[in-house]
Amino acid sequence: MSIRRSTKSRRAVAAVSLAAALALAVTGCGTDGGGKTNDAGSSPSSEPSESSDGDKGAKQEDTAAGDNVDPNVKLAEVEGDGLTLVVNQVKRDSGGFVTVQGQITNDSGQTRNTSSWAGSESAILARNPNSVAGATLVDKAGKKRYYVLRDTENRCLCTTSIPPLLAGKTIPVFMQFPAPPSTTTEVDFTLPSFATASLKISG
Repeated sequence: MSIRRSTKSRRAVAAVSLAAALALAVTGCGTDGGGKTNDAGSSPSSEPSESSDGDKGAKQEDTAAGDNVDPNVKLAEVEGDGLTLVVNQVKRDSGGFVTVQGQITNDSGQTRNTSSWAGSESAILARNPNSVAGATLVDKAGKKRYYVLRDTENRCLCTTSIPPLLAGKTIPVFMQFPAPPSTTTEVDFTLPSFATASLKISG
């Protein structure tokens, strides 16, 4: 009797242990599956969000040269190679940079190439062809020159992919620079092929 009871007890213990092990295994698989499902779900959603942020960033850069600026405000007007550059806004932002926004009009009777506006720095040219990355600000009082901001991959914070400018056409442009000291309220602005303009910083 004791042997049978002992055997039954062992079987019962073994059955309970097996059931517990199976329950843990199922629970573990459920957790892994849930984790994988969450990862799989979050991965696609995070990727588009990154790309959409990138797209959004590009859109913000493009619209920054138009939507937030009054085109009737003329802070400066300079000419070069049959083109006219009108600066509509020069604003110091809380992020520690200065944004210059304006528009370029082709007053000549023929299409003008825009490639020279990107400057001559090879690393910048490679990442920003047909852009306004060649623009500079000069703080004469502080004796310092500021170049257009760029990211770690040398992509500029400025208008890019500018097509050849057809006769009579106008395009909005913008450029962001590191901000000069707050005591600096006036800078000289230069874009390749245009004359230098003296600009007052607002904000």
